[in-house]
Amino acid sequence: MAKQSDPLDNVYSLPFEKPIARLARQIADLEAAQVDTGRDYSNELVQLRLQHVSLLKTTYSQLSPWETVQVARHPARPLAGDYIDRVVKNFVELHGDRRFADDKAIRAGLGRIGTEKVMLVAQHKGRDTKEKIACNFGCAHPEGYRKALRVMKLAEKFRLPVVTFIDTQGAYPGLGSEERGVAEAIAVNLMEMSRLRVPVVVVVIGEGGSGGALGIGVGDRMAMMEFSYYSVISPEGCASILWRTGEKAPEAAEALKLTAPHLKAFDVIDDIIPEPLGGAHRAPAEAAANLERYIVKTVRDLAHIPVDQLVADRYTRWRRMGVVTQLASQPTEAAST
Repeated sequence: MAKQSDPLDNVYSLPFEKPIARLARQIADLEAAQVDTGRDYSNELVQLRLQHVSLLKTTYSQLSPWETVQVARHPARPLAGDYIDRVVKNFVELHGDRRFADDKAIRAGLGRIGTEKVMLVAQHKGRDTKEKIACNFGCAHPEGYRKALRVMKLAEKFRLPVVTFIDTQGAYPGLGSEERGVAEAIAVNLMEMSRLRVPVVVVVIGEGGSGGALGIGVGDRMAMMEFSYYSVISPEGCASILWRTGEKAPEAAEALKLTAPHLKAFDVIDDIIPEPLGGAHRAPAEAAANLERYIVKTVRDLAHIPVDQLVADRYTRWRRMGVVTQLASQPTEAAST
């Protein structure tokens, strides 16, 4: 089997990945020495590669919530545009909200995933600096959410399932966004998506932050990529409120319970989509294949449910969220007497 190169180890490493990066560097140096000197280092390389895989498995099986957030923000992590290129065939992008502008933070259009025709709505952050600025780093304005709703209504008209990709720290909170009613736009989307008469599949592919995520996040099935996160607020934002410093972000991430396993246990999400060893940024093609398989299977499953039952189940699903169980306090000694 041909060796799969891992150039990311030499380009960018997260803080907790430093031992992995050092091991990858040793492998690269030994491979170079083998070419330069003609000596056979096959046995040594086999051992180092086994150690590399073992270290990746150990590290990524024990990620803390804050480390998971860092993986979700990795500069090389696949974005919505990458998944569209790899997964969506014959993608025809639709633009504008017919009111104000075309928000590039929201990409929407018709396409085919596997054999299924869908309407895709995705939050896109942008890859390079120019694209990031154009996409406002994935933080949508109200016109972005209104564009999303416009194409969802179009999907409903033509009885196409809706698939959404969530990847944002939150909706844009600037003056212009507030003036044009970003809170109202998100609220309307919540209401309209809750009664949309077509199947809706929602996947968090990276960051799922605050109302910005909820604005395209009401669906019949909710899934998260293995190393994504979904939360009412970013860890830094939570830390700045509770501790008055962003340095407490790791503690905030732990308290927020924002990882996929946490949210699956709380019944906030339905499924976790596995990522390649070491995260989606190490093998984007494999991550895209996993995502495609999940979407195709889920859309087919939902297609067999009558529309009235689909909408009723969706409503029930979202109504049951946020249930709090409060344990009765132990009676005090004075009360018991």
